[in-house]
Amino acid sequence: MVVAAAIGCRTAETPNVNVQTGGGSTSPAESPRQEAINAPTPPPVANVRPDESADGNAEFEGTAGTTDKKNPNAKGSAVLADVRSARHGNYDRVVFEFAGADLPSYHIEYIDKPVRSCGSGEVVPFAGDAWLQVRVTGANAHTEAGEPTVKERTRSPNLPIVKDLKLTCDFEAEVEWVMGVASPNKYRVLELKNPTRLVIDVKHNRP
Repeated sequence: MVVAAAIGCRTAETPNVNVQTGGGSTSPAESPRQEAINAPTPPPVANVRPDESADGNAEFEGTAGTTDKKNPNAKGSAVLADVRSARHGNYDRVVFEFAGADLPSYHIEYIDKPVRSCGSGEVVPFAGDAWLQVRVTGANAHTEAGEPTVKERTRSPNLPIVKDLKLTCDFEAEVEWVMGVASPNKYRVLELKNPTRLVIDVKHNRP
C-alpha cells in the first residue's frame, strides 16, 4: 500500500515586455499565468493512512534473518488490494493491504540473485545490492476473472533504501513481491487491522 497536488493559476496578466538576454536577443516576459503553467509539477503525495504514519516507535532492533508466520485460521484466499511505500523517519515502509479480516501466512527473507518470475522463469532485474522477498501464501493478486487487483506491479519508489518493488509471482494462491534495496539492512514486520495489512519497515542505516 496517490493524490497529485494541484497548481493554482493567477488570472491577472501583465503586459508583454521585451527583456534583454545574455545573447543580445529579446523575448517577451511570461505572464503569471504562463509561469504557473510552465512551473514543474510537485511530486505526488503518498496515500498514507493515519495509523501507518503515526508510529512513534521509529527505533527498532529488527532482523536480517528469515521471518515466517503461519495463519491456519485464515479462511479462503485473501485478495491483495493495495501496495504502497513511503519514507518514515529513519526507515522505509512498504505496506501490503488485503481485503477481508484475516491476514494470510507470510514468509520474508533476503534472497540471492537472480530473482526469477515464477511464471516464466525469466530473470527479473532489480536496482540495489540486496533483495528482500515477501511471499504470501493463501492469497491472490487478481480477481476471479483474472484482472489484477493491483494495477502497478512494477514500480521504482527510489526511497533511501527501497529502490525497486516488483511482483514476481501471482499463481495458485501464492503472491510474491521482491524489494530491491540499497543494502541488506535489518527490517521489522507489523500487522495492522481495519483494513488488514502486512507492514515491512527496512532501516536506513546498517548496525
